[in-house]
Amino acid sequence: MEMLDLEWVRKIGLDDIYEKVRAGLRLSIEDGERLFACPDVVSVGALAHQVRTRMHGRAAYYVVNQHINYSNVCVNGCRFCAFSRRKGEPQAFQLTSSEVVDKVAARRDDRITEVHIVGGCHPELPFGYYEEILCRIKQLRPEVLIKAFTAVEIAHFAAREGISTREVLMRLKSAGLDMLPGGGAEVFSPRIRGLLCPEKLSGQGWLEINREAHELGIKTNATMLYGHIETERERLEHLAALRRLQDETAGFVCFIPLPFQPANTGIEGVEATTGVEDLKTIAVSRLMLDNFAHIKAYWVMLTVKTAQVALHFGADDFDGTVVEEKIGHMAGAESEQALTRAEIERIIAEAGFEPVERNSFFERLAPQVDEAV
Repeated sequence: MEMLDLEWVRKIGLDDIYEKVRAGLRLSIEDGERLFACPDVVSVGALAHQVRTRMHGRAAYYVVNQHINYSNVCVNGCRFCAFSRRKGEPQAFQLTSSEVVDKVAARRDDRITEVHIVGGCHPELPFGYYEEILCRIKQLRPEVLIKAFTAVEIAHFAAREGISTREVLMRLKSAGLDMLPGGGAEVFSPRIRGLLCPEKLSGQGWLEINREAHELGIKTNATMLYGHIETERERLEHLAALRRLQDETAGFVCFIPLPFQPANTGIEGVEATTGVEDLKTIAVSRLMLDNFAHIKAYWVMLTVKTAQVALHFGADDFDGTVVEEKIGHMAGAESEQALTRAEIERIIAEAGFEPVERNSFFERLAPQVDEAV
């Protein structure tokens, strides 16, 4: 393994953290604060790259997936969200269950392995709508894994239906749900949630629903929305809370740091994150989350070029082909709407890594010779 220059590490005051990383010891929140404070982002990245290389070698993962947003009508009104609308407002939309299934059917000939479905907390859609979507997609493409509905949506379904979140999860699993995405975590800090999304499920509630999912054998992802009004300490407390739950359940598959996209949101005076902040946040996440196997560089929000560099800063996953992603783009994301398998493999290879196609659970898939998607 390539080593950092010890004299330089000592000079920038990270020698004890370096020794912890080499020994595979857990970093503290205070260690994380020092990493964020370090002006040498390349050295912080090099520490994270050591961990990433130890875990995955030169492999960089991607998935051939399809995103479907079934509706942006939402009761929560989060200030940081440019995606949601109230019912009847301009740009509000809601797909019928048949329209959702038709989107999957339209790509029936593509070798998609994951369908990713999320939407707003709609005030009127019955729970049967969501069950029907899952059942019909599984009937249409039984080989495809369905990653659908954040913990926030799960809580909303339970409240609307008058049942427990555990029962919601059990019924969705019976209907065909394979995994939960990690959205809705934002930053767990009660201060932040009180200011930005007081109507939304609490951070503790998000963790509890993920714990329930893990207990039921449903794997989940985890996210953090950073770069708005949170402090670095609050970011680190968020990571520590995820790490504690992972210690208990081992149910998280991947962590996705999401840079806040300020365009068209209700938060004024906040600038978009810089590349340095994005790379440092990914690196610190890799170093803090010692019990998470995978860190994703979500190119939709980072841009392809930053995500490519992020593979040298601790990230080992590039996400996937992604078709029709609306949430990040309605908030001003300027990345492409989709990439082909060939494009992703070229981007990963040019960064110096081995492209590895995976499924939702990071199981390696056999290489494909066709480039249809």
